[in-house]
Amino acid sequence: MNISYDLLRSYVSTDLTPEEVAAALTSIGLETGSIEQVESIPGGLKGLVIGKVLTCDVHENSDHLHVTTVDIGTKAPLQIVCGAPNVVAGKGVVVATLGTILHSGDETFTIKKSKIRGVESFGMLCSEVEIGIGKDNSGIILLDANEITVGIPAAEHFGVTSDYVLEVDITPNRVDATSHYGVARDLAAYLSVQTKQAVQATRPEILARPSGACPVAVQVDVTKELCPRFEGVVIRGVRVTESPEWLRRRLETLGLKPINNVVDVTNFVLHEFGQPLHAYDLDKVGKDGLRVCLAREGKVTLLDHSEASLTGDDLIIASASDHRPLCVAGVMGALNSGTTEATTDIFLESANFNASSVRKTARRLGVSSDSSFRFERGLDPNNTESALLRASKLILDLCPGSYVDGGVFDHYPTVAKPYEVELSLDRMTRLLGLAIPVEDVKRILTQLEIEIVKQEGDLWQLRVPRYRIDVTREVDVIEDILRIYGYNRVELSGYIHANLSAQSEVDRAYSRRLLLSEQLTGAGFNELLNNSLSSESYYEGLTSFPKEKLVQLLNPLSGELNVLRQTLLFGGLSTISRNLRRQQKSFYYYEWGNCYTADSSIPASTKTLAGYRETETLGLWLAGEHIQNSWAHPDETASPFELKAHVLHLFDRLGISPSSLKVAFSEEDIFAGKALTWATHDGKQIAILGRVAQSLVERWEIDLPVYFASIDWTALSRLAERVKTVISELPKFPIVRRDLSLLIGKEVTFAELAEVARRAEKKLLKDVTLFDVYEGKNLPEGKKSYALTFSLQDTERTMSDKQIDAIMAKIQTSLKDTFGAELR
Repeated sequence: MNISYDLLRSYVSTDLTPEEVAAALTSIGLETGSIEQVESIPGGLKGLVIGKVLTCDVHENSDHLHVTTVDIGTKAPLQIVCGAPNVVAGKGVVVATLGTILHSGDETFTIKKSKIRGVESFGMLCSEVEIGIGKDNSGIILLDANEITVGIPAAEHFGVTSDYVLEVDITPNRVDATSHYGVARDLAAYLSVQTKQAVQATRPEILARPSGACPVAVQVDVTKELCPRFEGVVIRGVRVTESPEWLRRRLETLGLKPINNVVDVTNFVLHEFGQPLHAYDLDKVGKDGLRVCLAREGKVTLLDHSEASLTGDDLIIASASDHRPLCVAGVMGALNSGTTEATTDIFLESANFNASSVRKTARRLGVSSDSSFRFERGLDPNNTESALLRASKLILDLCPGSYVDGGVFDHYPTVAKPYEVELSLDRMTRLLGLAIPVEDVKRILTQLEIEIVKQEGDLWQLRVPRYRIDVTREVDVIEDILRIYGYNRVELSGYIHANLSAQSEVDRAYSRRLLLSEQLTGAGFNELLNNSLSSESYYEGLTSFPKEKLVQLLNPLSGELNVLRQTLLFGGLSTISRNLRRQQKSFYYYEWGNCYTADSSIPASTKTLAGYRETETLGLWLAGEHIQNSWAHPDETASPFELKAHVLHLFDRLGISPSSLKVAFSEEDIFAGKALTWATHDGKQIAILGRVAQSLVERWEIDLPVYFASIDWTALSRLAERVKTVISELPKFPIVRRDLSLLIGKEVTFAELAEVARRAEKKLLKDVTLFDVYEGKNLPEGKKSYALTFSLQDTERTMSDKQIDAIMAKIQTSLKDTFGAELR
């Protein structure tokens, strides 16, 4: 939330600098992220001075340029070449001196010494548009020479003001700090403790409550839970025009766009008091007045010109005549009820709506407004009247001749009373480990508008105002007192207590995770951290990750983040797509994250979490260039074999032999063609790898192959937990290698050949590698040629040729019997 430093100081008197205010707010729980200087004119007219044109002669090499000499209060006048048709001697002008930076929207340019048609120019004479004070670009600004002071800064002449905007991060429980007065109240309490003097936050001036009956009928046809309070007042004789400069400047400082004086007042008061308001054009309401009710199914166009589809669960303010929606309660007004230049009479609303109702409607409609931001957090119904009367006063001030017709309509069936809390000073001291002086406690409570009703020794009876929706217990009050007093004032005891415990399986799993992260990073991968929230639309039509198994969110932030992810794949595709659009060519990514599934077959009568499963997963993505622009190696693109090698290296790093896993191929609709899987011998899948399906790649507008591997980290880590590290002597006897060139069927895989060979010789066969593949001419139909190397080793003796030949014959026989493999 943006807080104006100048506006804040109008509610609480302080000499603190913006930086000191930011530090103070952060210390009391209102963390301030940044401070930005905002000037009434972009750039603050820095480098611009007021000058007077002494001479103005026609440029000898141009019929539209003039050569001028300008007095800017220096020893010698400046020579400036000007192309404006209205430049004339004897007039005051705005001069941009050398080095001045001029702002044009988001762009800037610097004034430099130049030579124009052979004549040197040492500055520029400026127009309104060029310095940002107007829209006239027909010529330069001309000032009356008798009303200027030559040489003074242009900022001083035009009365440029500057302010500072503090970006305050508001936590969900601090809706009271979503206004300037709310922040000022906290700051006043802080200053009272720091200075030991009463510093009071001052409320803005409001209109006296008008008496009489409201001339507009209002029906509230919903429960007091949905609409605890609804207030309004009729103002007639309004003239809707552009807001005065002070109001436009206030709103622009806060990052808001001025609309007209009525709308601007409601937005200004929203940021003053934190209470949303809405102004209805009475001519658009209907003769029967307003009705607060639940909507009928239909559509309505909102003030931002978006179309909202309403349901029977949405709370609205409608025309009582025809049930036409005029405002979606707590979210945004309808376009057909807003004020325009033709508006003369308005009904100004200030209401309190149920936080859950507003939140659900705003989320479903995908609309986030300043109003819904506050209502969703729970507002104080006792604050509606102050905001209503403040806005009424401002509108009356800005619209001479306007007046309040009748009194205030106020539907408040059950008055929200303060929270009654008992505070024990002794319990507070024991809880905090700090004895806060009684006078400071009183001062803090008073400044936070917490009433001390009764004091009986150690026990105080308090009334906490409803604006603090989260301060309802004694510990809440104690926390608030310490927040203002200062967390940093709690002294440390000087002792640090720590427990040393044996490393658990979770600790070892985390260490292994760090080990693999270091390996992948060292191999050129970048780590991703994507949102675990995903879009339901990603899973449309998938069988490998069916939509029925998605974990749905009850209150999604948006339609694009309405489920928990079943796979890491889509986050990586989004990252590749984003970086591809930024001209990146190589995409080597990995991500650790949880994936979630729901089992709808489990009865609802069982435990709540019984139908849900969370799996910690490691995802790997390869795409684009593996080697590019190298003098020593030709360009090479990423391949599935490279990704497979990285997966096997991860297994090796954990001490898991690939031969201990079962390798197979499977059909998955997220992959193009077959996917390679590794599983335990009891069928538990550990990893899957393949090329991402073309339909998914195209959905993310990626025009190159993407390879993806998903590893069940929980299962893999458990396998690694069972690995026993054995230290043995280096072998004294050499490895013997023998090659076989085999003719086999095209459907046979290398993994199958290796597995059969290992079964044939379990003791002395150490490794099987593939070094050549041939498919082409001179081979029978449906056949291919594989060339394999078999590595044999006996750790106790040198192997004889007879022993080697016997082993190779046994392997060859097994391959022939199983696959019909023939020697080439």
